[in-house]
Amino acid sequence: MKINKKVWLQRRRRLSQIIEVGVSDDWISRSYDIVSTLILLVNVAVTILYTFDEMELRYGKVLLFLEAVTVAFFALDYILRLLSAVFLYPGLSEQKAIKKYVFSFTGIIDLLSFLPYYLPVFFPSGAAVFRMFRVIRIFRLFQINAYYDSLNVITEVITSKRQQLLSSVFIILVLMLSSSLCMYSLEHEAQPEVFSNAFSGIWWSVSTLLTVGYGDIYPITTLGKIFSIFITFLGVGMVAIPTGIISAGFVDQYSRFKRISEYAYEEDIHFIKVNLKKKDSWVGKAIMDLGLPHGVIVAMIRRGRENIVPRGDVVLKNNDTLILGAEALKDDKHIDLKEIILRKQNPWNGQLIRDLDISRQTIIVMVKRNGTMLVPKGDLMLMEGDHIILYSQERISNASLIQI
Repeated sequence: MKINKKVWLQRRRRLSQIIEVGVSDDWISRSYDIVSTLILLVNVAVTILYTFDEMELRYGKVLLFLEAVTVAFFALDYILRLLSAVFLYPGLSEQKAIKKYVFSFTGIIDLLSFLPYYLPVFFPSGAAVFRMFRVIRIFRLFQINAYYDSLNVITEVITSKRQQLLSSVFIILVLMLSSSLCMYSLEHEAQPEVFSNAFSGIWWSVSTLLTVGYGDIYPITTLGKIFSIFITFLGVGMVAIPTGIISAGFVDQYSRFKRISEYAYEEDIHFIKVNLKKKDSWVGKAIMDLGLPHGVIVAMIRRGRENIVPRGDVVLKNNDTLILGAEALKDDKHIDLKEIILRKQNPWNGQLIRDLDISRQTIIVMVKRNGTMLVPKGDLMLMEGDHIILYSQERISNASLIQI
């Protein structure tokens, strides 16, 4: 049984929507997100529990089974992302999209999260090395960052402050290297077995500058102790620089959100829902060809269970549901409409709209009949129970006022 190329493309597009971060009304995509997160957490828990000898002895088989299942899910997820990569990068060809995903940070982490698990099957001699690479799957925890907007603030802060952070790290590295060489020069003759080479001084400078102070390497000469005191005080200030940069970034980010909420002003945008039928003139047309008036936009297209971004080249189809948006009135003049419900004794009952005895200052805007909106054409006959929406500057008895 051959699958049509168009159907296959639609299935791959739907697959892309499922495995990517889902919207709240797409329960399949949201379910996949939840399952993916739970499997990731289970895998991390299994990796940690397997390091305990007691857990390995008592639940070793269960832990190995859970690891095999979760890693198999990672492999399946990777294959699905390869199939849908073209929709992740819509501006690229399929080959270039796959290549971009494979060599991206996310793609490399996804690959290394399952590949080292299966490599010992083909290369048994490297099992120990491959097991070490399994630790990389812990980086898949960063995918949880995509599911929660609050966690995205961390990424935004680090990205916006990356230049300052790189500068501070560079200063710390230069200070670390110079202090290690100086301490080696001061202490090598006094304790050659401790400060035997420059690397010994680097280990001392790292533990001192980062205020860890393991105490396994320390100076014994007077100059060395004086220099160590100076480096310790300097290290406290140097390590505080990245912390201050990140803290300032968080303050700036939340201050920006606050400024946006304080200095922005609300403006109403009205939305209406339109269900397209086969006879409608918009069916078969691209959005760019609809000729919508200024200030009216297509906010969303609902096609079955799929939400479609209303790009200009999207062609509308039968049974599509359009959400149209329009700006609110920006003046102080209100247009007051009036609603009349035709009763049996009303003289308009049973008459055509063109035969009604109404003034030129009265305009029938819409007729609502049994829940259906009717265009008020001249040959439309009014019936008992009709809701007539009209604009009139005259006073009409028994009419309800509708303010726009």
